[in-house]
Amino acid sequence: MKLFACQSCGQHVYFENVRCTRCGYTLGFLPDRLEISAQDDVGDGLWRALAAPEGSYRACANSTQYEVCNWMVPEQDPDPLCPSCRLNNTIPDLSVAGNQILWQRLETQKRRLVYTLIRLGLPVQPRQQDPAGLAFDFLADPDPAFNETGRVLTGHADGLITLNIAEADPAKRERMRQEMAEPYRTILGHFRHESGHYYWDRLVRGSEWLQDFRHLFGDETLDYGQALERHHANGPPAGWQEHFVSAYASSHPWEDWAETWAHYLHIVDTLETARSFGVGVRPETGGSEPMAKDSGFNPYAQSDFAPILEHWLPLAFALNSLNRSIGHEDAYPFVLAPPAVEKLRLVHRIIHLPQGA
Repeated sequence: MKLFACQSCGQHVYFENVRCTRCGYTLGFLPDRLEISAQDDVGDGLWRALAAPEGSYRACANSTQYEVCNWMVPEQDPDPLCPSCRLNNTIPDLSVAGNQILWQRLETQKRRLVYTLIRLGLPVQPRQQDPAGLAFDFLADPDPAFNETGRVLTGHADGLITLNIAEADPAKRERMRQEMAEPYRTILGHFRHESGHYYWDRLVRGSEWLQDFRHLFGDETLDYGQALERHHANGPPAGWQEHFVSAYASSHPWEDWAETWAHYLHIVDTLETARSFGVGVRPETGGSEPMAKDSGFNPYAQSDFAPILEHWLPLAFALNSLNRSIGHEDAYPFVLAPPAVEKLRLVHRIIHLPQGA
């Protein structure tokens, strides 16, 4: 994620901010420029962005109606929703108390996913406009007093990503994380994982990459349902850490791909954030002086995966060490074994060379 600043006063602002805490300017994200901008109200629902004064913008309808979005829409765009919100197929029932705040949390993390997908140059069309496009359902578990059909399962099918809105409740998500014995469980992690299933369909299925995929990940034609049942009943195989990025990745080649894809997005987005702050890592050893790596490193502009890994491994170690220093669990509780690195390398190649190379 880039580092953003208010164009009015220079104050650093977060990707989620809607107002500058120093000068009070209204802020909005311009998806056509990937920039947070301070804005002047010019009337009739239009705003003049200081970062793009030549044009005018409208606030996304989900901002004006529900205050769950901070993205803007160019004046000439007929769609009332921003590029992130127009991906929604179903939103939570807002007549239910508490659902609006849960939806807001989901949208905040979904916008981070969409930002990364745009930065990577990946197709992000709404399924309503393109049958091969992407859509999201945000659903709640049915009331057991009226419906006994069971929980809403987070997952992906034919371009539709479904997320149980209970994942936006920190207490429920933490309880599920412990029940599933997962070292890491976040809303953004869910979005990145499920997007991996979608982009496998878009970039790998039936493509020149399929044989490369099978060589590293395995045969995806193995029965998916049986594989998941076996995983949930027996757990991961012994020594899974030597081949997979996570225990769940060992359940089936599709899940291995989705987990690897999610980790790739974690890595490039975190590296861009570090670069934006001028953070470089080279651990001090012995009597040598610590040296910062090139703070101009841009993970999105790398044709080769090797420099990304070179920057990531010391940064991940530093992040974990910093977290431990303030009494938190590791920020990145994973070890990348050589086979997992090779899978990450293939993800990188498929994203940057989508026709095969």
